[in-house]
Amino acid sequence: MARTNGGIIGKVNKASFGKCKVTLKTSTGSFTTQPGTRLTTSVVVAGGGGGGTDWGGGGGAGGLRILESKLVGGNTSVPVTVGGGGAGAPASGATGGSGDDSKIILCSTTYTSAGGGGGAFVGANCGAGADGGSGGGGGQNNAPGNRVGGSGNTPPTTPSQGNDGAPARPGSPVPANQGSGGGGGHGAAAVVAPSGGTGGTGGAGTDVSPYFPGTTIPNSGVYAGGGGGATSPTAGAGGTGGGGAGTNSYPGAGTVGTTNTGGGGGGSGGLAGANGGPGVVITKELNEASGVWSMQSQFQAKSQGTWPDGSIFYGAIFDYLVVAGGGGGGTGYANGGGGAGGMRSSFPGGTKIGLASGTYDITVGSGGAVATKGNDSIINPGGTDLDDSITTTGGGTCRGPGGSGGGAVSVGATGSATPGGSGNTPPYSPPQGNPGGTNPKTNPNTGGFSGSGGGGAGGAGSAVVTSGAVSAGGAGGGGASNSILGPSTTYAGGGGGGGACLSGSGAGAGGAGGSGGGGTGATATPGQPNGSAGTAGLGGGGGGAAKCNTPGGNAGGSGIVIVRAPSARTFAVTPCTNSTSTHPGGDKLATFTVTGTLTIS
Repeated sequence: MARTNGGIIGKVNKASFGKCKVTLKTSTGSFTTQPGTRLTTSVVVAGGGGGGTDWGGGGGAGGLRILESKLVGGNTSVPVTVGGGGAGAPASGATGGSGDDSKIILCSTTYTSAGGGGGAFVGANCGAGADGGSGGGGGQNNAPGNRVGGSGNTPPTTPSQGNDGAPARPGSPVPANQGSGGGGGHGAAAVVAPSGGTGGTGGAGTDVSPYFPGTTIPNSGVYAGGGGGATSPTAGAGGTGGGGAGTNSYPGAGTVGTTNTGGGGGGSGGLAGANGGPGVVITKELNEASGVWSMQSQFQAKSQGTWPDGSIFYGAIFDYLVVAGGGGGGTGYANGGGGAGGMRSSFPGGTKIGLASGTYDITVGSGGAVATKGNDSIINPGGTDLDDSITTTGGGTCRGPGGSGGGAVSVGATGSATPGGSGNTPPYSPPQGNPGGTNPKTNPNTGGFSGSGGGGAGGAGSAVVTSGAVSAGGAGGGGASNSILGPSTTYAGGGGGGGACLSGSGAGAGGAGGSGGGGTGATATPGQPNGSAGTAGLGGGGGGAAKCNTPGGNAGGSGIVIVRAPSARTFAVTPCTNSTSTHPGGDKLATFTVTGTLTIS
């Protein structure tokens, strides 16, 4: 043993360099561990049971298991099954469906949490809640004798994965004493209703957030609450951790268990019972090198990449706004407005990204010169999109594709319309932008010599506007508003198309720039100013030139990158042109108007 443990006699220590990365799985699939990970802690929550009907009992919470310091291989795919919530009982009267099991496979060992038991319904020979991870509540009973709750921790695990559902309160000696039972929760068993005409409260769930310090996880980290029982006049409340409340009306419906908490569904009066909430699996890859280590063992672990260096993965807690540089306005016959830079944001309700402590490159895309595409903006170039990196694409120009597409050009024969450049290129979901406007080209003197508007984050560019023998440039597509900094600001408007300048036909007006920094297209009158540039820091597209290039077009506006994190994080940025600040609510903000670096601690 001494040789295999670096000369230290005793327990063989394991080092793990997982950077405390947290992966939250809300649907069945898999994730890949980091190369240095050797140990994980997981919380596995099954689907909650469905509520009963006909004054039914609440559904039991899905089983919850906390798997601490389990061995796993580095750079290994880990299969995960996330159990669905049980269906509520049909309106004709039945026990609610049990939830589905959730599973995780670590080093060929399968760890299973059992689905919650369904809540029961009233009936002379029925009324027993179903067994499960936590048991379902007993159905209301109009006659003497309790209707029992289902058993929790079924099948048994150590530690226990759940608790029993409550029996119904008996109706003896008078029906007014009756009350259906709540479903069990992981943190506590449900208890019999305290008085007649009162439904049982669902058992409380468990707060698992202490296992994931520094990481914001959904539902405040509380999972596996039982559903409340249905009774009039007072329904049972759902247990903390996603349990749905029962109803107090007939034929009212109970409340469904909260999605991805494993909460039990609430009991219903006469309608179908409420569904249980689907489960969730949360895994933390550990930074750990506990115990006594010889220099030899430490050196070996470091060489294998499993020795922690102190860096921490803070999880998917970072909000972002990333806007690329706008495309430059077109020139000559190709005088469409520039497309806005692509815009992507997690705030207020999108997918956040996860970053470890350390320093990251931030690229802020510059606006394109006249007739030139804008440049991309990137958080952490070389990372994995929507994991630890975000990229947006520069705006298009001269009918070209981009984050938002450039406006259609004026050149071409009478007849078929010319489309604008494609937006959301390459494609992301939600889209990062929209296409440029179309040029209808109805005849050589009406519509053929003005440019269309560039696309914006909030809408497509507008087509050329025709009036008699004169055509005007199309307006740029509108931008999109975002309040990640606090006040709402509109970003990524498309540039307006340039106007026509036909001899003897009058001067075509330039199209208006889209809200969010889009530049105005040039009006085709000698001596008038060029089209205006897209606004710097908003990613607006530049205004297109008049067809005869007098006046000319202008450049797109530069983009911006903003990162927002909970107050416990600390940001530092370079160069000093960029800035850090604190939101009034306490969150930290890093704002980049030029390319630089972000350091997180």
